[in-house]
Amino acid sequence: MTSLAPAARLSLTSLRGHKRRFAGTFVAVLLGVAFLAGTLVMGDTLRASFDTMFGNATRGTDAVVRAENTITTPGESQGVRQAVDSGLAERIARVPGVAAAEPSIEGAGQLVGKDGDPVGGQGPPTLAGNWIDDTALNPYRLAEGRAPAKSGEVVVNRGAAESGDLKIGDTTTLRTPDPVEVTVVGLATFGGEDGMAQTTFTGMTRADAEKYLTPKPGQASSIQVRAGPGTGQAELVDALAPVLPRGVEAITGQAAAAENSEMISGQFLTLFTTFLLVFSGVALLVATFSIHNTFAIVVAQRTRENALLRALGASRRQVTGATLLEAGAVAVVASLAGLAGGIAIAAGLQALFPAIGFPFPEGDLVISGTSMLLPLAVGVVVCAASALLPAVRAGRTAPLAALRETAVDHSGASRARAVAGTALGLSAVGLALFGVLADPSVWLAGTGAVLALVSFVVLGPVAASRAVRVIGGPLDRLRGVTGGLARRNALRSPKRTAATASALMIGVAVVSLFTVFGASLKATMDQTVSRSFAGDIAVSTPSFGAGGSGLSPRLAPALAERPEVATAVGLGRGVAEVNGEGRALTVTDPRALARSFDLGDVQGTLTGLGDDGIAVTRTEADKRHLKVGDRAELAFTDGKKDTFTVRAVYGRSELVGDYVVTREAWTPHRAQDSDTLVSVTFEDGVSSAEGEAAVSAVAKDYGNPEVQTRDEYAQASAGGIDMMLTLVYALLALAVLIALLGIANTLTLALHERTRELGLLRAVGQTRAQLRAMVRWESVLVAAFGTAGGLALGGFLGWVLVKASDGASDSTFAFALPPLPLTVVALVGVVAGALAGLRPARRAARLDVLRAIATE
Repeated sequence: MTSLAPAARLSLTSLRGHKRRFAGTFVAVLLGVAFLAGTLVMGDTLRASFDTMFGNATRGTDAVVRAENTITTPGESQGVRQAVDSGLAERIARVPGVAAAEPSIEGAGQLVGKDGDPVGGQGPPTLAGNWIDDTALNPYRLAEGRAPAKSGEVVVNRGAAESGDLKIGDTTTLRTPDPVEVTVVGLATFGGEDGMAQTTFTGMTRADAEKYLTPKPGQASSIQVRAGPGTGQAELVDALAPVLPRGVEAITGQAAAAENSEMISGQFLTLFTTFLLVFSGVALLVATFSIHNTFAIVVAQRTRENALLRALGASRRQVTGATLLEAGAVAVVASLAGLAGGIAIAAGLQALFPAIGFPFPEGDLVISGTSMLLPLAVGVVVCAASALLPAVRAGRTAPLAALRETAVDHSGASRARAVAGTALGLSAVGLALFGVLADPSVWLAGTGAVLALVSFVVLGPVAASRAVRVIGGPLDRLRGVTGGLARRNALRSPKRTAATASALMIGVAVVSLFTVFGASLKATMDQTVSRSFAGDIAVSTPSFGAGGSGLSPRLAPALAERPEVATAVGLGRGVAEVNGEGRALTVTDPRALARSFDLGDVQGTLTGLGDDGIAVTRTEADKRHLKVGDRAELAFTDGKKDTFTVRAVYGRSELVGDYVVTREAWTPHRAQDSDTLVSVTFEDGVSSAEGEAAVSAVAKDYGNPEVQTRDEYAQASAGGIDMMLTLVYALLALAVLIALLGIANTLTLALHERTRELGLLRAVGQTRAQLRAMVRWESVLVAAFGTAGGLALGGFLGWVLVKASDGASDSTFAFALPPLPLTVVALVGVVAGALAGLRPARRAARLDVLRAIATE
């Protein structure tokens, strides 16, 4: 045998004759590749759909005139842009080559549905603006009804109307954030869609938009410009430049559409696809262990066959190559099937998202070469790499092995493995501790986490021997001989048990990691509210991210007038550049603030901020080298700059923020003013029920925002965490499924090795039921070992993540181990292990006794 051709023929013959051996490997590769391909195809499809939607919506806009500079605060990629003079539209309209120019006024405006609940606001923005009569310049197209003609009339996008059960002729409330009564007179589409994803839009008359969305008439967010015949977009921009005032720029309509599309794809879609790709990686990592285990068992089962090949003249390279060819054949077929599955997943997600409230734009699936070639390559590489070590081991089979009995696995007693694994584990703990405690570093903490995973894998066989003895100890008493046999079978090959359990361990570890981190975030929120919030009632809007319109600044003063209320203080939000760096400002009444929020130690005075003073947290003051009495230059979005004096430095900032100014200081520079939270403290002797009723009665006249107790406010603030965990659990179900398929496949192959042994057990009196129970309990022991390891690893990684987040931010994170959710994870892991053993147990019980005894 001088080439790989005979070995290749043997490999293909073996594949055809033992297809069931590789069924688990095939499914593991298929699922991992399908998830990866589906994610890439979905991402490409959404990007193309958004590009098409924005292109269609802005097709008639040839140029956009806007302010040059924006103020961007940390953590936000989209800044706040200065307004432009709406009268500029008339000057632009007289420029040669301009066919039309219209001011575009845009702000926050949240519709209230027929049921009284706000529409949208859970992340994507809720927009309001003036309805532009020039159909070419208006990105929205009237689909039903008519345009607003008088005050109080609005057009809403059709998706928002459906969400709020609103129809033409209905009267509802628009929060701007002051409540405005409006009548729906028309329904619109955006780029041919019912809406821009979950973003809502309400179109008003220009007079209403100026009244409710701008601090004073005559301001616009931008000027939309349409070119005349024969004038290109670049040519139009050049023609506009001479008439634009200082600080105002013109960009092409194509560039504006690309910016808007990039804002969606660069923020949401990148996060969305990255999130899914992470779980694809977890699924493939789990598949790696399952595939490795399958080939390790197959190679062990073929020891005599490979030894005979060596005795007949096959080289090590040929035997190794034959095994890798088998892996490659399985990988290619499974990966190709996974590509088809990925396309089906993308199509399913495209149909599913609108049904669950995420109306992404419609469009044909975009299947690029990258989204097909990358998953195919990953599937082949993962499968081949997983089979590499077993293939090398097969090539090292000595010809004399054909005369030996099956080798005994001593990996559980390997001193070298125990020493190496322990050293890795100690290094992992040391790096993690140093990275989160001594010198906070996400990279050091992350390296420690990776080493912890590696140490678990290396120590697996050593730990498996001891863990299975401990976990399986009660089986001898509870299940008698059957339980004892199950435990001894699991102990027979510690390396195999560890490899099988490792796949499940990784899945459980990631589930536990997110469970612990989610519980810690909730505990942090509870701690923050308990420590900083001293009010009896919180009034807020049920929104997060950029969504929602906020609360009316007039709500807090109205509440303060009630006899049941001692203090009502609103927290507004503004932005400014502080000494050249964009920062978020909290706009409030400092006197009332000190009575409703615990600000820690305060240097200076909060009561004397006036219209030229500012208060700063101690952490921020230290970073910026500021102290009481220092001066700081603040540049606002209206283009004005003022010098402020630091009159107070306070200790805590969780709810209040890093910079505080009075409403008097903010009013001259404000855009669309709103509060994010109103804290209410009751007078002595006022019961909670009395006070809450009084607050609710006033809040009803201001758009009916949420009125919550302190505990309800803390729970609502952490509400998004449960939603995140639900999504995480759903995605990780794939990784756990692959792990369980690995357990079932390993058991099936291991039973094939023990065919004669099982026949002898049946011959000496073991019943079918006892045999089934023995196999099921063996599966439970493997799953219990993997689940226990996953819980320990996940808890440690969760602690590292929480502490690393604590060190990387100014906030104080609380670490929490949630006993009930982790108990549920443990039970699910063990029960899933029992289910994984059902099919192998049934197959074992159906063995023909005489044939099994006669098996070599």
